[in-house]
Amino acid sequence: MPFALFPVRGEPTVDLARTAVAVARDEGVDLVVAVGGGSVIDLGKAVAMLLGNGGDPLDYLEVIGEGRLIDKPSVPCVALPTTAGTGAEVTPNAVLASPEHGLKASLRSPLMFPRVAIVDPLLTMSCPPSVTASSGMDALTQCLEALVSIRATPMTDALASEGLRRAAAGLRRSYADGSDMAARTDMALCSLLGGLSLANAKLGAVHGLAGVIGGTIEIPHGAACAALLLATIEANVKALRTRQPDGDALARYEQVARLLTGRVDATIEQGAVWIEETVRLLGTAKLASYGLVPDQVDEIVARALVASSTKGNPIELRSEELRGVLTSAT
Repeated sequence: MPFALFPVRGEPTVDLARTAVAVARDEGVDLVVAVGGGSVIDLGKAVAMLLGNGGDPLDYLEVIGEGRLIDKPSVPCVALPTTAGTGAEVTPNAVLASPEHGLKASLRSPLMFPRVAIVDPLLTMSCPPSVTASSGMDALTQCLEALVSIRATPMTDALASEGLRRAAAGLRRSYADGSDMAARTDMALCSLLGGLSLANAKLGAVHGLAGVIGGTIEIPHGAACAALLLATIEANVKALRTRQPDGDALARYEQVARLLTGRVDATIEQGAVWIEETVRLLGTAKLASYGLVPDQVDEIVARALVASSTKGNPIELRSEELRGVLTSAT
């Protein structure tokens, strides 16, 4: 039986996908099993799609590629997440970085869902604290952004709300004690629910910025989300109170606060304090510590304004508002 083991040591790139596909084709692979975090699963989904459809990643990538329609089934893909973060095992896309374009972009199609997703908290027990922190903040952010998204539905509200409740219960505890099975279970569910939520409700400005930042500097995706989350919430809430005070987005942010704090009377500001304390407890750093410099801010803002994730944001943020978010996170 043909078999090839392909290690993934960082976030997947266009070139890495090309290399992995070449190895798979040489070995005659007809099944992809992706065991690892979101990077591994995204690469696995990309390889499975390219094996089924042929061609190069840039033929199909959004924004930086031709965006060609993926019209043939991927070869079967089995996803086994070993982190609690992206929920990539239940999403129909794969994110690839292109350093030459300074951007991350997605391969996207309903034909890219893994055939089987095995989500077992036991597989996350050996995840180190730093990865537990960054992946966990990604999972939390995905649930939060899906809940306040302009594309939210009653179905995604139910999924995202439960995901946030699980994050509140498990994120700090799984970071403090990786052997806490209950906490690991909470975060595995948060990640899964986040993936299901974003696949249907989309995301927001945190991920719009984080995707561009990830193509500009080397930074774990979850770490970028952690650095951006509080500043983005503050910018959104300020803009909503000024320009859309009668919409339901502010009530949704109050719901976020109640879910995270466990208090039925929590305010948006108290929810923001919970997030600020959590980011500090997890030891996540500002963007500057990963090499982001002020000269890069304007280009990141310009690209984030047109990013697909940004389109789910509860209010259209202006360039100066996104610049303020990025400056605060740096």
